[in-house]
Amino acid sequence: MYLAGVSGAVQYAAECALQIGVLSCPAAAAAALMSQPMASAMPCNMGSSARCSSVRGFASGRVNGYRLASSALNYQERRRCELLAAQCTAGTQVVETDAAAAPAPAAAAAPAAAAAAAPAAAAADASPISAIDIRIGQIMLVEKHPDADSLYVEQVDVGEPEPRTIVSGLVQFVPLDQMQSRKVVVLCNLKPRNMRGIKSHGMLLCASNDAHDAVEPLDPPAEAAIGERVWFGNERLQSAPAEANRVQKKKLWEAVQPDLKTGEDCTAAYKGAVMHTSAGPVTAKTLAKANIS
Repeated sequence: MYLAGVSGAVQYAAECALQIGVLSCPAAAAAALMSQPMASAMPCNMGSSARCSSVRGFASGRVNGYRLASSALNYQERRRCELLAAQCTAGTQVVETDAAAAPAPAAAAAPAAAAAAAPAAAAADASPISAIDIRIGQIMLVEKHPDADSLYVEQVDVGEPEPRTIVSGLVQFVPLDQMQSRKVVVLCNLKPRNMRGIKSHGMLLCASNDAHDAVEPLDPPAEAAIGERVWFGNERLQSAPAEANRVQKKKLWEAVQPDLKTGEDCTAAYKGAVMHTSAGPVTAKTLAKANIS
């Protein structure tokens, strides 16, 4: 039976109603389900042969916005509804078979519980560094800030349609000619900041000593691709970076930054895991065991 123009949950409920004899025709079943609460005498006949694209309504005790009386579902039927709802939420196509072929409630619920727990466990284990968007960039144009002697204003290509305007306090550390066309490492998912009247849309990552009287922009390999997102350690696969609002609200950069340092060989790392590009590791020119910010 197929009813055009109704949700999968209503379609499925209509089939159940027809099979147990509460309503006698598809049109009547659909109309009744969409216009009035289901009678408590209309159980969710999970053992019947039927298909539905969504059973979330059954799992919450509702069909198309109407509450299904809890007395209409026995324990086994409720457990089957919960399993099907979990499968639908995960994007699985649900095909119901006869009750004899269906798994026992406890056995069926276990895989669903495990599947639901897996994303939660992965999220719990995720390091905050995975939320940070650090990319390879190249300075296309650089000039001194018109209103601040210590600041450069750079136009930086980070692989987006337009270069980003980034303001950096590097005038006293790096000559202007050494900034032009330089490849740099850019923190991209910070909220824009007003830097003496110019909005800065990111930050150049630099190594610095404790006294902060020596500062060097991090150097990616010359062959590193512009716009490439760096990774740490041996695991190149990363989750999508967090939005700038979340980085600020959750203070993710503040959580990560103290553990970003250069090693004895000047290689940039997070908690000892080397910062990589597809062309090799990121380094500082001379500063070893330095902070990165």
